[in-house]
Amino acid sequence: MSEPDNTSFGVYKPVGHVVISFPTAQQAQAARAALAKEAGLEGDAIHFMTDRQMVEQVDSDILDASPLVNFGQELNLVKAHRELAELGYHWLIVRAEGDLAVRVAAIAKAHGAERAQRYGRLVIEELIEHGTDLPQVAESPDRGLDAQTPSGQEAERARLRPPAKRPPRDAKR
Repeated sequence: MSEPDNTSFGVYKPVGHVVISFPTAQQAQAARAALAKEAGLEGDAIHFMTDRQMVEQVDSDILDASPLVNFGQELNLVKAHRELAELGYHWLIVRAEGDLAVRVAAIAKAHGAERAQRYGRLVIEELIEHGTDLPQVAESPDRGLDAQTPSGQEAERARLRPPAKRPPRDAKR
């Protein structure tokens, strides 16, 4: 998925897209179908990634990252993506900007999405809020991404949600 036009300092940054995480592949696929039906998004406008693909993407990004990546939050964000992927989360990367990005996030949330981040040139915006979110605090390369949980860890964010039915880790995908 990494191409020169969707990376920043060697780290995945798909400007003009919404990156959405789902607890299960089934939820991601249901959201994909809903995005096609309700928003007319199909084909190359939506890219599906498994948990394993996201781990590979993040590991590649970390190896390729420039020291300059520490000026932004891209590296911390991909590390948060890896943490969710390690928990079995699956992903949709949807080409959408402006009001369409907000609509995409609403459709995704209705299908169980945990996070939906809109990637702009300078800002990455979280489009899904949860009732258990704590107020955001300062983020930095040293502190990492603020998961808005008591521990500050993305894994805790996933544990705060009602459990989703997940296939066993060794099940075929």
